[in-house]
Amino acid sequence: MADPLHNEMPPSSLEARDLEHLLHPTTNLQQLHREGPFVHVRAKGAYLWDNQGNQYLEGLAGLWCTALGYGEEELARVAAAQMKKLSYSQLFAGRTHEPSILLAEKLKSMAPFEVGRVFFGLSGSDANDTQIKLMWYYHNAIGKPEKKKIISRLGAYHGATIGSGSLTGLPPFHKSFDLPIKEVLHTDRPHYYRDGQAGETEAQFRDRIVANLEDLILREGPQTIAAFIAEPVLGAGGVIVPPHGYYDKVQALLAKHDILFIDDEVICGFGRTGNAFGAQTMGIKPTTMSLAKALSSAYQPISAVLIPEFMYEPFIETSARNGLFGHGFTYTGHPVCAAVALRNLELMEERDIFAHAAKMGVAFQERLALLADHPLVGDSRGRGLLGGLELMADKDTKTAFPPAQQVGGHCADRCIAHGLILRNIGDILAICPPLIINEDQVDELFSKLQRGLDDTLSWVTRAAA
Repeated sequence: MADPLHNEMPPSSLEARDLEHLLHPTTNLQQLHREGPFVHVRAKGAYLWDNQGNQYLEGLAGLWCTALGYGEEELARVAAAQMKKLSYSQLFAGRTHEPSILLAEKLKSMAPFEVGRVFFGLSGSDANDTQIKLMWYYHNAIGKPEKKKIISRLGAYHGATIGSGSLTGLPPFHKSFDLPIKEVLHTDRPHYYRDGQAGETEAQFRDRIVANLEDLILREGPQTIAAFIAEPVLGAGGVIVPPHGYYDKVQALLAKHDILFIDDEVICGFGRTGNAFGAQTMGIKPTTMSLAKALSSAYQPISAVLIPEFMYEPFIETSARNGLFGHGFTYTGHPVCAAVALRNLELMEERDIFAHAAKMGVAFQERLALLADHPLVGDSRGRGLLGGLELMADKDTKTAFPPAQQVGGHCADRCIAHGLILRNIGDILAICPPLIINEDQVDELFSKLQRGLDDTLSWVTRAAA
């Protein structure tokens, strides 16, 4: 296979025109200008093709989102039909339309907790931004205006707006953007492999970081804290699976101090972790929930915030006093997005996608665990069809590679050279294939990943010689 990352770029090429005109999100811009962009031109099922004719197995579901894979004609048909019938309708000022109503009903019937109302947006970022505003609005409405702080975790990813970017606990999303805002606090990430102390068991680590969380709550004052937000399994922070019992202890602590639980299911929702929702996999009983990504399998941009009725009820009087409920977007409940998301969820049911994903997740996790024996792999972890490999210079002493060496990036490039797309988060390889992946494709994925790791081991060995 030709190396797609180091081709010459004629001035008229898409690569050159990209570098002249686009500002890329979540990208090392210096590296982009040195190496050039990677151009996708078409995709079908679990595969993509670039503009050099190379085929790739999709190992990251786009950005954790293409649950039903690519080129699903039924979703294209529904989108076209809705565009012809009602291409746009707002939800402002009491207007409504059938696709949003039906989708809200569907989500309420699927959710693992008692949902009162559904608010629609376009992305996981705006969903979590909305969560902050709703927490503030609710506590103002019930006469507790001092309860404004939201506790997130280091290593978490909750979005990139001012609010959701503050919830995110990753330094590049804060540096030079003057984030986080003062109402957002961060506590320990539940990453035993990297953050456990010498001689500390996983249970002792769990208890220590939960105690740290309570110390933070008491230091700030429970009366000032509105909510705690968490991804059931942390995604873009490195596919971190919290220790057993972690959420039980966290939820007991939150209940003790009258703090609500925001469940960010943007990555984990809709079958990714082996259950319909990550909350079910990890034993979470949320107060509210954020959804996006697999909600439409990325065929249309849409997000949803699910809240209980007890939160909605005081909104009614407050909105009358203020003149209106002053939050929403032009495309809130966009009928095309809602229609596609609804049909996406119906297809998941009709095709029994959650059960298929759970079955493939068993094979996926077995193959992932075997890679723990590779000389470069310090830790392998995951749930369902979500996995991470943490690369180490010395796995026995947990010595990391120097960041400047970019070992994870090199390994991701070698996987691309072998026809596999995945994502490196520093020296962690994140793997998240479409839920439609089959057994042969699971084998293909891990065979190509093995070759990428072996190439990287040879490269590291040569560099050390």
